[in-house]
Order: sequence, then structure tokens, then C-alpha cells
Amino acid sequence: MAHRPRSLPRTALSASVLALLGALTACGGPASDGPASGGTTATTPSPSAPEATAPEPSPSPSAAGAGSGPSRCRTAELRAEVGGVDPGAGQRNFPIVLTNASARTCAVYGHPGAAFVDSDGDRLGTDPVRSPDTPTRVTLEPGDSAWAGLSYSSPEVSGARTARPAALLVTPPDEREPIEVAWKGGAVPVSGTASSVRLTVFAPGSGP
Repeated sequence: MAHRPRSLPRTALSASVLALLGALTACGGPASDGPASGGTTATTPSPSAPEATAPEPSPSPSAAGAGSGPSRCRTAELRAEVGGVDPGAGQRNFPIVLTNASARTCAVYGHPGAAFVDSDGDRLGTDPVRSPDTPTRVTLEPGDSAWAGLSYSSPEVSGARTARPAALLVTPPDEREPIEVAWKGGAVPVSGTASSVRLTVFAPGSGP
């Protein structure tokens, strides 16, 4: 008579299955709540951080020419005059004065333009030499003045050829239209580099 193997008890079979599953998990087998082998781990996207706002650029100093402030004085807003002579050692010095005759605040910056002319309006001599001074912005409220120096060697000392101008044409910085001022300073040099007329930059006030 054939011998039949005895069937395992149900409790022993359940224990064997559990032991096998535990062994697979320990060896890297699939787990119920982990990613599949070789897959990409899914992540929950975090909320995006708000974009940083770039700071507003600072205004460039060059955006306002020589700096921020009132715009330049126009020729029509100014009154010009030449102050009295201030004699030095072999020098003759005069202040060129610009006064703000308008109702608004404006500014001057740099050297004036200057040219001697005769009674017919013809120019006498060459262009004045500008000093190498560093200019500063001079703000003029209504009624305020700024001055620049005009100087040259005394013709009696330099021996330069001279002429007697009828007027001095004064042009404000960055303007094209001059202001005509009657010249009462006597003879001026019109030839020779040693006796060239020189100009300084504008400074506040009406003279040194």
C-alpha cells in the first residue's frame, strides 16, 4: 500500500510564508511602501519662494550733467557786468559777474566765454586761455551772483600790442548767446602768447 506524505499543519505553513517574505525584504526585495527597485523617488514639490525684487538703480551723476539740482541758467535769465580792476604785480584782474535776474533758481558750472569786440562788433585778439581749475556747480537763487576771473599781463609790462575794446561779450556756460557788457577797463593785449587773457571758473558771489 502506497505511503502518502503527511500534510503540514496550517500554523506551520503560515509561519513558513511569513519567514520567506521577511527574508526577501531584508535582501532588498520590494516593500509595500517603498519605491520599486531602479525607479525614481517621487518628491512632493515645495512651494516656490517669492522672487526677489531687484533694487531700483541709483541715478547716475552723469544723468544731471554736473550733478542733480536746478538746470543751468540760460542767457536770457542772467545779467552780466564786469567789476572794477584789481591790479596785481604786473597783472590786471577783473571779475566777470553773472546775476540771476529770473524768478527761478538755476545754476552755472565751469568757465564763461569771453571776447573783446570793437565798436563795429569785430573781434579783438584771440580766445582767452581757460584755467585748469576744477569747476563746481554754483546754484543761483533769484538775485544771487557768481563770478569768474578775467586777467592779463599789464601791456606796459608785457609790451604786447593793444587795442581799446568797446565791449566784452560774455557767454554763460553751455550757452551760445552772449551778453554784451560795455568795457571800461582800458587797453587790452591783442597779440602775443605771453600776455594772453585768462579766465577762471565760476565761484559764488560777486568777486574775490
